Amino acid sequence: MTGIRCFVAVDLPAQMREEIGRLQSQIATEGLRLVRPELVHITLKFLGEVPEEEAEKVAEALRGVRAAPFAARVRGMGAFPGKIIRVIWLGLEGDFEELYQDVEAALAPFGFEREARGFSPHVTLGRVGRPSAETNRKLAPKMAALSDVDLGIFTVDRFLLKKSTLTRGGPIYDDLAEFPLRD
Repeated sequence: MTGIRCFVAVDLPAQMREEIGRLQSQIATEGLRLVRPELVHITLKFLGEVPEEEAEKVAEALRGVRAAPFAARVRGMGAFPGKIIRVIWLGLEGDFEELYQDVEAALAPFGFEREARGFSPHVTLGRVGRPSAETNRKLAPKMAALSDVDLGIFTVDRFLLKKSTLTRGGPIYDDLAEFPLRD
């Protein structure tokens, strides 16, 4: 039985991805693996390996999500988990919690694990391969200079089921299904 590595996501507009590429050039640091701007997205739920025969059932369940379109703002830069930087992110404002809860409810019958730490909407810019005080020392001033960054507002009017194929050159994402949000 083969599986498809899947996740549920919202894509960002192309112009925001271009701006994210410019931001990434300002925080580029040795040891920080940046996400290619064309791959940047908002993960609503990581599903992991889904058996091929279940993928269409998952898509069908997601078609039942009834969330309405909403305005979202990409603003602020921060890091997980805190003092030691592992992930650098851009913050999100908007009604992501409602969409997230609707996606969770649609997928509950499949037994996917819920996020233990809760849902925190963000856009991952990069990951530190080997977190250290030295890397923190290099990244902290760059991040502080961009802490109030504001990429503006966009409308979340759809979400996607995506396939992730891991390669040596980085992940490749393919859209398996698109789900429009409805008023």
